[in-house]
Amino acid sequence: VQLQASGGGLVQAGGSLRLSCAASGRTFSIYAVGWFRQAPGKEREFVAAIIWSAGTTYYAETVKGRFTISRDNVKNTVYLQMNSLKPEDTAVYYCAADRTIVARISREYDYWGQGTLVTVSS
Repeated sequence: VQLQASGGGLVQAGGSLRLSCAASGRTFSIYAVGWFRQAPGKEREFVAAIIWSAGTTYYAETVKGRFTISRDNVKNTVYLQMNSLKPEDTAVYYCAADRTIVARISREYDYWGQGTLVTVSS
């Protein structure tokens, strides 16, 4: 499975961005896709996850109500709609896929895409 993340950029506080994570290869083996982020000097943290087939979603408390994760099974793409962005949302965002479980822990994921940088200015 290969993952390609895109959609990052510079946005003012209060603005919105939509990240995309396009999957290719053995996509039928994917059970869940998660988004993580890592700010400079900080550990990678869980943002949101979705079960590929059922569409069940999970969010970190810090983004609940502002971010929405969704998927398009035809396009094999997972999206992260980010609204009401705050400067503390600034980070490199990564998407990851797991074959067997949905988790909030990064080491549980089998496949990773490259990161996409989101910068929120105040």
